[in-house]
Amino acid sequence: MSHFDRNQPCWCGSGKKYKKCHCAFDERIEALRSAGAIVPPRELIKNEDQIEGIRRSAKVNIAALDYVAEHIRPGITTQEIDRWVYDVTTRCGAIPAPLNYEGFPKSVCTSIDDQVCHGIPSEDVVLEEGQIINVDCSTILDGFFSDSSRMFMIGEVSPEKRRLVEVTKRSLEVGLSQVKPWGYLGDMGQAIHDFARENGYSVVREIGGHGIGLAFHEEPWVSYVSKRGTEMVMAPGLVFTIEPMINMGSDEIFVDEDDGWTVYTEDGLPSAQWEIQVLVTEDGYEILSY
Repeated sequence: MSHFDRNQPCWCGSGKKYKKCHCAFDERIEALRSAGAIVPPRELIKNEDQIEGIRRSAKVNIAALDYVAEHIRPGITTQEIDRWVYDVTTRCGAIPAPLNYEGFPKSVCTSIDDQVCHGIPSEDVVLEEGQIINVDCSTILDGFFSDSSRMFMIGEVSPEKRRLVEVTKRSLEVGLSQVKPWGYLGDMGQAIHDFARENGYSVVREIGGHGIGLAFHEEPWVSYVSKRGTEMVMAPGLVFTIEPMINMGSDEIFVDEDDGWTVYTEDGLPSAQWEIQVLVTEDGYEILSY
């Protein structure tokens, strides 16, 4: 940690004097580091202007998912969902973050039933009564990134699928209850994992959440099979996603060899995921996107 004079402008870019801004923060970070904790580097801590920029991006992200929620139904294609997201996003002056990201060809991810994540929209995929689908939307506005996803039940679904979707959503509430300043990401991870297991489900191990805000994927990587008191410290100013992927059956998964993106459950049973973007605050958390 480089030394800052107490009367110099703070390293975070707030314009405030260091002694009035992050001096006490740095002292606590250094004490935790010395005790062996994993602490966030300064570049992951967002200042007030950056947080406001992320909030603006998140408003577009939420608007796109709200539009999907209002119009999704049996008989539409997943390509139509992609067009909705693209149109809403670009009308707001923003960019769909997935479009051309590492070669991904579409503006949104649409994952149906046994597709865990990263499903590619297509004119050939028509939504049918009884399916469940995750729509994962990510947005760039003025260089700030937001990310969230929602599950949708298409028409009447089986009680088993409905329960999976509902328990997965409740797992976010369980995880959020553990998002506390100066706690550990592992506190949240274990709470979600325990809750899913108690309800008879498994949690995907290989894919997790991530830091986000100034880039699409920042540190830390966020696991939902972690242990209390482990992983990175949730310091105020840290922004990350909570997005557990919960399977009805085994936690084993595989990636489609043909498209290189779509992740499936190994046993063919359904998977569900809700995603929110969270800011750690001085006294708790703020949900930025949902």
